[in-house]
Amino acid sequence: MFLESTNKHPGRGGWIEVICGSMFSGKTEELIRRLNRARIARQKVEIFKPSVDTRYDDQNIVSHDESMIISTPVQAASQILLLIREVDVVGIDEAQFFDNELNAVCNALANDGKRVIVAGLDMDYTGKPFGPIPSLMASAEYVTKVHAICMECGDLAQYSHRTVEDNNLVLLGETDRYVPLCRRCFNARRSLRK
Repeated sequence: MFLESTNKHPGRGGWIEVICGSMFSGKTEELIRRLNRARIARQKVEIFKPSVDTRYDDQNIVSHDESMIISTPVQAASQILLLIREVDVVGIDEAQFFDNELNAVCNALANDGKRVIVAGLDMDYTGKPFGPIPSLMASAEYVTKVHAICMECGDLAQYSHRTVEDNNLVLLGETDRYVPLCRRCFNARRSLRK
């Protein structure tokens, strides 16, 4: 994928930041915080999310604590390159729902001098790497792993445990379908299902 350079800051390169972790760990809150700080610094910001994510709002990005920021929903990662305008910072939420083209899109944007901030689940409900997040983590300059609190023991949680019977990889939901668990509690719950 080729993106013609429009870098308005000669000599200053872009980079990729990944914010990852389990559900309820504050990924979207951290994304919104970083994007708002970029706006305070008078940087031009544009934000995207997968159109499949309609849990709180069809268009805007909304965190569990109800913080909100305007975004553009897209069907596929490649659409981001078609819709992007003259910006300094690009935010992408729920990155795990995008296709594997997202890594190439983010790298093209960073190569064009843009700061790219991506938030998403690093593991699916079975504890396996999820979507394009692992390859993004490998090519990112900065990776921040945030943690929730285990709903069983109170330790740090890094797993999103599905509480309902459904084997689809993507199942949108909140506390009605998922709880954050630590490694020990997650493994104990998984062994009960076998």
